[in-house]
Amino acid sequence: MATRDNGASGGTNRGGDSKPGLFERVGKELADVVERWMPSPFLFAIILSYIVFVAGIVFEGSDPLEMTTYWFEGFWAFLAFAMQMTLILMTGFVLAYHPRVNALLKRLTQLPSSGKQAVVLVGVFSMAVAWIHWGFSLILGAIFAREMGKTAHRNGMPVHYPLLCVAGYMGLGLTWHWGLSASAPLLLNTPENEFIEGGYIDGIVPASETIFSSYALLLTVSSIVVAAAFLYLLAPGAGRTRSITEFVDEKNLFDESGAGSDTVPDGGIDTYETPAEKIDNSRLLGGLIALGGVVMVGYLLATEGLNAWNLNLVNFAFLFAGLLVFLRPAYYRERFGEAAEAAAGIILLFPFFAGIQGMMNASGLSSSIAEGLFAISEPATFPIVAWIAGGIVNLFVPSGGGEWIVLGPSVVEAAQGHGVPVGQATIAYAVGDAHTNLFNPFWALPLLAITGIKAREMFGYAIAMMLLLTPFLALALTFIPY
Repeated sequence: MATRDNGASGGTNRGGDSKPGLFERVGKELADVVERWMPSPFLFAIILSYIVFVAGIVFEGSDPLEMTTYWFEGFWAFLAFAMQMTLILMTGFVLAYHPRVNALLKRLTQLPSSGKQAVVLVGVFSMAVAWIHWGFSLILGAIFAREMGKTAHRNGMPVHYPLLCVAGYMGLGLTWHWGLSASAPLLLNTPENEFIEGGYIDGIVPASETIFSSYALLLTVSSIVVAAAFLYLLAPGAGRTRSITEFVDEKNLFDESGAGSDTVPDGGIDTYETPAEKIDNSRLLGGLIALGGVVMVGYLLATEGLNAWNLNLVNFAFLFAGLLVFLRPAYYRERFGEAAEAAAGIILLFPFFAGIQGMMNASGLSSSIAEGLFAISEPATFPIVAWIAGGIVNLFVPSGGGEWIVLGPSVVEAAQGHGVPVGQATIAYAVGDAHTNLFNPFWALPLLAITGIKAREMFGYAIAMMLLLTPFLALALTFIPY
């Protein structure tokens, strides 16, 4: 690995640039602190486990044995949901690494003429795609950031790679939980969900009142514009950038033989020797079942409208969309093998964060946090309070849907008590859940693997973005009409 320092590096860091502005200076100072002190994501989860363990004893009166029991039981509480989240990530990964998608990204990397433009383009792309599918955005944003860094290196264009990686993560850090794969809104739109069974709501909350409400749509568009402006202001000038070659070995950087290369056997003459190989790679068999799945998605949307768009349908749609673009079943299975490697970190950490959630839920910490905040809220300030509650809990339990199962009942009951629409309260909560992903590195694990950067090397800028966006989000949640 190339030497990592804070100075100029090679031909990408050219002098003659203006003095750094206020935003750039603050971002750089915060990045230096985080790079020095931030632990790895796994240690981050372990440290949070101890914090919640102690908090349950001190503030809720649980004894150590009870907290340990809550921790153990929490590990396995949401295995079905964990599988849903893993599938969302993996189906997004497979589609993002299709050679034609990868080729398109490489063409897009030729558009910017400066490092600042490159950062903004990656950020806007990531945030827009996240509205469609958070797993797709997480992987595609990471690939785009890496490819942009490579193109900038080739062309001698100075671009700050840590901020470029943050830009690729902005979809998870801002817009995903208001879009088509949003956990909390989709869960409320799922028949016989936990909220209906628990008596918190009488029936489903349709997507037209959450994801497709004018409140959520205006929030999404305005947030992308504001976040793009902050990315531009944070980006270091040409003489102060750190190139991709400081984080990835240059000798391996341009190896195109792995995933995402143009080697998919989706055309040409079959050369398989045995009947079994021909069957495994039959475009006809793969295409027919893929087409059947896509037709089923279209039928459900046509007959039930957007209200049919729930977690199960999201996974079903992207699973068969992937098979439709790859066609060959054997090749599609191989791509899922690569996706499993990208999801490995999340699979490891999910039980630990589920254990944290188990301690917070069973000890009463989650309810105490929510009830304490909602007790001081008013109808006008309720969206901000729901946002803060979602953000605080997400720092300890970075799973939008799993967290919503625990915190959601308190949010829904308080919203109904204040006369606030459940749809608006859900979106406000979702803002806090997504926004604080810029602090917790859990969902950045696949991006870290793809880009070759460490969490501590990029999360200073992620935290800077979280802080810069806070005043804007508070105003937007309050004044955008529902």
